[in-house]
Amino acid sequence: MSKTKGFTLIELLIVVVIIGILAAIAIPKFANTKGKAVVTAMRSDLRNIATVQENYWVQNRTYYGGPIPDPTFPFTPSQDVTITVVSATPAGWSAQAAAPVKTPQTCVIFYGDVPPIPPATADAAVACN
Repeated sequence: MSKTKGFTLIELLIVVVIIGILAAIAIPKFANTKGKAVVTAMRSDLRNIATVQENYWVQNRTYYGGPIPDPTFPFTPSQDVTITVVSATPAGWSAQAAAPVKTPQTCVIFYGDVPPIPPATADAAVACN
C-alpha cells in the first residue's frame, strides 16, 4: 500500500467550520464599525455646517435655509450623508443629518433662537439618536 500525503476530509471540514464561525463573528462587528463611521461623518458635517452658517450670517445677516448643496452656500456633505436645514432665521438655525442607505440613525444641531429638534437639547451641540 502506498501512502499519499494530503489532508483528510474530516480535517478539511473542521477548517471550513472554524472559518465559518470566525466569519459569523467578524461580519456583524465590521458592519457595526461602518455604521459608527457614518455617524461620525454626520456629526462632523453638522459641525462643519455650523462654521459655514456663521460665515454666511456675517455676510448676509441671516442664516442659510435652502437646499444643500447649493452654489450660493459653500458646503458639500460627506458621501451618502444628506443635510437638511430645518429652519433658518436671522436669530438662529437648525439642521438634520441622515444617511438612510448606511444607518437608521440621524443627527441634529441647532443654534440660537429656534426650537430644538429632538434629541438635541443644548445649543450648538450635535445629538444623535
